Parts: sequence; structure tokens; C-alpha cells
Amino acid sequence: MSSLQAAELRRYSRHLLIPEVGLAGQERLARSRALVIGSGGLGSPALQYLAAAGVGRIGIIDDDVVDETNLQRQTIFATSDVGTPKAQAAAERVHAINPFVAVDALHLRFAQENARELVALYDVVLDCSDRFPTRYLVNDACILEAKPDVYGSIFRFDGQIGVFTKGAPCYRCLYPEPPPAGSVPTCAEGGVLGVLAGIVGSWQANEALKLLLGIGEPLAGRLMLIDALGARTREVSFARDPACALCGEERVLDEAREMDYGAPTLGAGEEVDAADLDAVLGEWTLLDVREPHEAVLGIIAGAVAIPASQLEARLHELDSAKPYVVACRVGAKSQWAVQRMRDAGFTRVRHVRGGLLVYAARHDEFAFF
Repeated sequence: MSSLQAAELRRYSRHLLIPEVGLAGQERLARSRALVIGSGGLGSPALQYLAAAGVGRIGIIDDDVVDETNLQRQTIFATSDVGTPKAQAAAERVHAINPFVAVDALHLRFAQENARELVALYDVVLDCSDRFPTRYLVNDACILEAKPDVYGSIFRFDGQIGVFTKGAPCYRCLYPEPPPAGSVPTCAEGGVLGVLAGIVGSWQANEALKLLLGIGEPLAGRLMLIDALGARTREVSFARDPACALCGEERVLDEAREMDYGAPTLGAGEEVDAADLDAVLGEWTLLDVREPHEAVLGIIAGAVAIPASQLEARLHELDSAKPYVVACRVGAKSQWAVQRMRDAGFTRVRHVRGGLLVYAARHDEFAFF
């Protein structure tokens, strides 16, 4: 006798027709547990398809809240969710899609202190984060807890999907070291085609379902690359690195680590809160280091505009004796610019914490989204 209710059998009837799934496979999914780290662009489609497929328990971990700029690609949220914790809003949507699925809404940060404990509770982990430190941490926790890590990433028109699991090459085999700070823009800085998030997140859900069902060939030791602009995909195979710090012949890592990839950090006295920017502009000159394509929707009167990509070549245009407050879109490029200016002899320079995106949220007249 099946453990599924009659309503579930009807709901999953199209799965039951597939020989590789069938009743036994559907019952297996109902007993399965999946952890989705990040409920944004990648997590949105992944969560919806895992829920629709009938995965018995889904954990959602995200410490962020829904922002209006998320809605272009994070399709699990509605306009009415703006300001709501993402984990909570996503959990409500998952339950609405499939009331037979149990949901763990975890409004907290996936960190070194809880990584292994959380991963150990689930059968498969989907890394839908957008931070390099988190990707290393997810990989480490999954390898140490012998749980598969289904990885995805997106930027502009390009996507990647892979599976890192015990016995196969891990994320550190593929990327032993994170990229230098500032060398790889985030989606918030460089943008992303919204539909690409749906493509990659759905593929992550596909890999996770295959792993839970024990069918097909997972993307282990293989990285799928998607070029949405050229409508092409290709596959790159890679092997385990014998010198890998985590899974190599002489492993040196016994704990999951959130790698610091050298992002510059500034003290409280070296920052200006976006809410206080207007108050300091009378004394300090605003240096806007956004790229031209980022600045077309709005500027602040009186600002000096020098894109970060041109700053080093144009430092001579600035007066090192004057005080500057540096701003970019989200506060990353401006930190780099402050460090570079100080190296060049500028002594009175600060950056706008949170960037002009936070400033715009408080100033309707400044169209910047």
C-alpha cells in the first residue's frame, strides 16, 4: 500500500508515468529533504520546482529581505512581499504551491558556526548564493558531511551549473583560490538577465531531483556553461586535484571555511551612511565612480564622475588636498576606490556605505534603479 494520499497520487500522476520515477520514486521524494541556500534569482525557480515535485521537506536559508530590485528575476516573490524576510515569503509561496511539503524558513545567515549542522539535516544542498565566500563554505560543509552540493551561478548572460559531492572533484578542485577582490563584479554591480536565473535555477532543481531519486548521471566532475545571449551550452570536465586542501591526498581542512577573498574593509570613521550623504556634501566633494551604463538613470548635482575602470588613469584630475566622499552603486567599487586614492596620497576620503542604491531609496527625485 502506498504511503501517499489519494490527492498526492493525482497531483504527481505525471511523475508516476515515468519508469525512472514511478510510485517508488515519488515515495522516495516524499521522504527526502533538500536545503536551498539563498532564495533569490536561483533559489526562486529551484524552490518552486522542488515543491511541485513533492520533495518532502525543504529548508530555505536566507538572511535578506525582499527588495524592489529583486523582482526582475526572483519570481517567487510578489510586489507585496517587498520588505518581508525572503525566507518567510518564499516559504509561504512553497506551501501555497504544495501543501504536502514541509518547509523550514530559516531567516539567518549561512555561516561557519552553523554550516555543518544545517547541511547534516538534509539529503541534498542547492547552493543558490551569490557570494564567493559562501560557495566555499557550502562546498566544505557538504564534502565534510558527505552531502551533494548542487552549485549554480549567473552573471549577465552567462551561467554555470555543477555538482560537488564526496568521491568526485569539489569546488576547491575547480577553483582553488577565490578571485582577487573587485575583479569579478556581482550581479548588483554588473547586472543579470532575469530569465537566466530561471534557466540555471531550474537546472539545479533537475540535478537535485536526479540525486534524490538516484537516477541519471549527475554533473559531477563536469561544469555546464550556458551562454544565453548566443543560445549555446558547453561542458567542461575536470578532475580531482591531488593537492586540494579539502579532498586532496593530504587534506589540510577539517572544518568548513568561509574564505575571505580580500575584499577591502573600512572602519566606521572612513564611511558615510547613505542617509547622511546630503549633510556632508557641502564640505565634501562627491566622487561618483559608477560606470557610464550604471549612471544613465540618475546623478547627484555637483558630483565628479570618474568610472572606477578609469580612476587610476585619471587620478591626476583630482586635488589630493580636497576631501572626497566616494560613491558607487552598491558600495563595493567605492571601497576599492578609497583604498586606491589613499595609496596615491589622498588623506581626506570616505566612501558611501551601501552605495547610491540605498541613497535612491530615500530620494524619490533621484531615479536610480
